[in-house]
Amino acid sequence: MASLFAAALFVSAFLLFWVQPLVGKTVLPLLGGTPAVWNTCMLFFQAALLAGYAYALALTRWLSARAQGLVHVGLLVVAALALPPALGADAAGGVPEGGSPAWWLLKTLLVTVGPPFLVLSASAPLLQRWFSRTRAASASDPYYLYAASNAGSLFALLGFPVLLEPSLTLGRQGRLWALGYGLLAVLIAACALAALRAGAPPVPADADAEGVPAGEAFDEGAREENAPRVTWRRRLRWLVLAFAPSSLVLGVTTYITTDLAAVPLLWVIPLALYLLSFVIVFARRRVVGPGLAGRLVPGTAVLLALVYLSGATEPAWFLIIFHLLFLFSAALVCHWQLAEDRPPPARLAEFYLCLAAGGALGGLFNALVAPLAFDALVEYPLVVVLATYLRPGFRRERGRLLGLRLGARRAPETADALDDGGDDQRPGALDLLLPLAIGLLAAALLLVARQFELSNVERVALSLGVPLFLLNHLFAPRPLRFALGLGAVMIASAFLFEEPVRTLHATRNFYGTHRVEANEDDSLHWLQHGSTLHGKQYTDPARACEPLSYYHREGPLGLVFNAVRARRDAAVPAARPLSVAVVGLGAGTTAAYARAGETWTFYEIDPAVVEVARDPRYFTYLSACAGAPVSVVVGDARLRLREAPEGAYDLITLDAFSSDAVPAHLMTREALALYLRKLAPGGVVAFHVSNRALELERVVGGISREAGLVSRIFNDGRQGSELGLDSSTWVAVARNSEDLGQLTSDTNWPEFDPAVYKLEVWRDDFSDVLSVFRF
Repeated sequence: MASLFAAALFVSAFLLFWVQPLVGKTVLPLLGGTPAVWNTCMLFFQAALLAGYAYALALTRWLSARAQGLVHVGLLVVAALALPPALGADAAGGVPEGGSPAWWLLKTLLVTVGPPFLVLSASAPLLQRWFSRTRAASASDPYYLYAASNAGSLFALLGFPVLLEPSLTLGRQGRLWALGYGLLAVLIAACALAALRAGAPPVPADADAEGVPAGEAFDEGAREENAPRVTWRRRLRWLVLAFAPSSLVLGVTTYITTDLAAVPLLWVIPLALYLLSFVIVFARRRVVGPGLAGRLVPGTAVLLALVYLSGATEPAWFLIIFHLLFLFSAALVCHWQLAEDRPPPARLAEFYLCLAAGGALGGLFNALVAPLAFDALVEYPLVVVLATYLRPGFRRERGRLLGLRLGARRAPETADALDDGGDDQRPGALDLLLPLAIGLLAAALLLVARQFELSNVERVALSLGVPLFLLNHLFAPRPLRFALGLGAVMIASAFLFEEPVRTLHATRNFYGTHRVEANEDDSLHWLQHGSTLHGKQYTDPARACEPLSYYHREGPLGLVFNAVRARRDAAVPAARPLSVAVVGLGAGTTAAYARAGETWTFYEIDPAVVEVARDPRYFTYLSACAGAPVSVVVGDARLRLREAPEGAYDLITLDAFSSDAVPAHLMTREALALYLRKLAPGGVVAFHVSNRALELERVVGGISREAGLVSRIFNDGRQGSELGLDSSTWVAVARNSEDLGQLTSDTNWPEFDPAVYKLEVWRDDFSDVLSVFRF
């Protein structure tokens, strides 16, 4: 009996967490490959999970066992009419002009996969509730089956980027998923029949704790009516403990994918750790004790704060480890407390409903509320602070949240494992004064460090390392004191950066965070997207039209323009005026290369970037420097380029970034095939592939070689603030060497050396990020 129910739960969870990256990968190219796509997908899936749990609660509370089975199996059959999951014709066109990408995505997910996902999401609480009615030996405590459910989730998440994505197209995966759905319907029907035949079991000897006389049989209604009522305070505790890890998962995922790439592999790693914590705490045999996990949280929080507040970006793989360690330890502690506070089986569906509601609130906060409330990624450090507070204290301390006591009933042996046995410590004045003191110390050290010529590492070690060490050494046993101290150090870190800058404009939307900043004398403006520079310009009119940063005239892009124009100038008969397409607008710097008579088209998905580039208060490349009329097409470049005439452009420049990440769908074999169709005979495609963590030039070289094209690379390491230069890497691609013109004889533009570059090929169905990681 237990094996049957475990198998059904495993398959159900496997399907639930297979379809999530599958659908996310499908819609990702329609929204420019931005990291917010996955956060919004997670919000939808968490909301659907909440609806499924609410449905399971209503089903078990109001219907008989026979009616429950008939209704649920019937809904499984009806939902199958939406299979296999695939985008409709309307959705394939992307977000309508002027529409909200977040709401468009939520609506698309509802139509594409909503019905089957909602029915599947009810499986965990419903099947466990049915199992508790059987005569199986373990029926009195069905929560361990939750571990089987989460194991299925883990297998799906880890199997998708490792096995499914590399070997199967998205369409074939959708059809296989539909077959798996049919198998699950059979298993659930078998479970319903088994539970019905087993009938209500006799009450165990200790069942009088639920208000039913020991040894007597009782039905579904008696269990529900006689089980102890759950207080609203306890429900709120469940909500908060579920909210924090859910929000942390999305915060960590956003951090990772913003500067690397929005691909399923980087989506599933944080989510897999989150689910692994559920597997551990709901398993019959627990391999990690709560005391160890509770003590890990302050230590990992201090390490995370040190690397996060320092602004360090390299080496990316090393920094990511700290974020994942904190996520796992915090999720383990929060979920452990939930497991210890689980109610009797009669309240199982209500318990899972609260967990789902907390998870959905975490998704809502990160995906919709935070982008509206904050113009920077503030939600991540805020929830880090909250998570350090929610852990149990070392001395039997049970915290308070907004004056509400969060500590609920806990098994005595668990309390002893979490606490060191000291007296009960209630919050007092010192819990406010000492964190304030540690914050003032950090601010003072930061101001002192600015007076000396210290390297960034030395400055961070002195001004942040010392306060964080004291914080961990002195405050770790008391969650409230530690959390407030950590928050105070985070606020004080605003004094870290030495160069005085003025923020002229800050905004945040679905596509990321944007800041226009200026130096102290307002002689230079620059655009920051996330952690990465996306263009800068002198404000002096005499120098304002000089392309700077990655686009300077002596750099790779300047040489590409020189080569293309020189070849066209030598053409007989004379070539038509140059036609240029630029994917990615930024500050509009590339427009400084435009000459009279030429045709220039920019493709930009983010309306906020278009507004900034067109506003002469910030940048004037478009309004005053372009020598030819410039048009801007708003939308994803892959979708909008399809509308351009075949062979329309002599030069296509790929310069689209989300912070430091290039959208993966712009660097696949299918994307290159599109560019070639829009490229005129003799044309050139120039890829900007600068990235701190990924060797993207190997991908461009790989897809070019596979297509029979020629490609050359220029690693421009020159940079200097006095010259307005920044280092960059570009790859020029053409149909043959003659089309590259002067670049073929320029030693700065070598061919890809197989001994140096191991070329990789990305496709729309699979992008292997690990293969190009800079370790």
